[in-house]
Amino acid sequence: MGARGAFEIGAQNIEPGSRRTVDLPVSVMSDHTPVTLSVHVVHGRRSGPTMFVSAAVHGDEVIGVEIVRRLLRTPGLDKLQGTLLAVPIVNAFGFMNHSRYLPDRRDLNRSFPGSAQGSLAARLANIFLQEIVVRSSVGIDLHSAAIHRTNLPQIRVSPGKPETMELATAFGAPFILTSGLREGSLRQAAAKNKIDILLYEAGEGLRFDENAVRTGVSGILRVMHHLGMISSRKVSKPKAPPIQSRTSYWQRAPAGGLLRTYKTIGEEVSKGTVLGIVADPFGDSETEIAADYGGLIIGRTNLPIINEGDGLFHIAKIAKADNAEATIGSLATQLEAEPLFDEDEII
Repeated sequence: MGARGAFEIGAQNIEPGSRRTVDLPVSVMSDHTPVTLSVHVVHGRRSGPTMFVSAAVHGDEVIGVEIVRRLLRTPGLDKLQGTLLAVPIVNAFGFMNHSRYLPDRRDLNRSFPGSAQGSLAARLANIFLQEIVVRSSVGIDLHSAAIHRTNLPQIRVSPGKPETMELATAFGAPFILTSGLREGSLRQAAAKNKIDILLYEAGEGLRFDENAVRTGVSGILRVMHHLGMISSRKVSKPKAPPIQSRTSYWQRAPAGGLLRTYKTIGEEVSKGTVLGIVADPFGDSETEIAADYGGLIIGRTNLPIINEGDGLFHIAKIAKADNAEATIGSLATQLEAEPLFDEDEII
């Protein structure tokens, strides 16, 4: 077998067995400050898959940034087989402004595949797709709920691909939701290029959540082990299989007012279960919010001040035989027993 070649990106060559952060030019801000798409390349000595891990496609979703930071501090990456492309902040404009969007108010995750001559969002999407995504065989895109909402740690996959579901199961998050591809999304653009993507959702925008971070780091390492990129030593298997669902719905506010919640993410509910109560500020009326269908709460609002029609609880329909709360509890206990601090030897 011949010697492995260098990985070329941004006019730089990363030799086998080395790692480097490469800044890909994106734009220049109005005050002449350059903006780049920064990717940390870990190019293993031995051949293997090329995997990208990305975060902050939405600039306010900071949990993924912390996941990538911890991933890059993992001991043993110098023995990597294959290549890891880690992009902790895709949307630097939104990240610096604590905003989900780009300066032109476009959503980057609705702007793929983009264009080199298009809007700012289109240009950034095009650079990320061409320089990172299409050069990979698989990717993990890290997200959280929007601000004032929170998500149970979960993987979202596209329907009809057993290989992607296999990777999602290996990740070991408590929940897997099969959901269709949205027009202009990174997942759709990757699918058109025959690249498998796992979308990880956990926690809340502009907030850290230790359980969500640890689940994300553990999951990425499990996928890397499943692909043969890292050794199996100290990469634990999940103690319980994830709960799966193909259907979910939002339970919406029947009226505006002040919300008092009785249920939260990770709890299983039956049809008719009272999830909370909406009351007007004067105490003249109270309206119960009952679940239209049974299932597992995988997301919810954190705001007590709501308007009629607001999405309050995101509920996924699950098989009656699934003991969802037991699965989630088992995986949470496993995370607590195997803390993932920066200095730990995980690999």
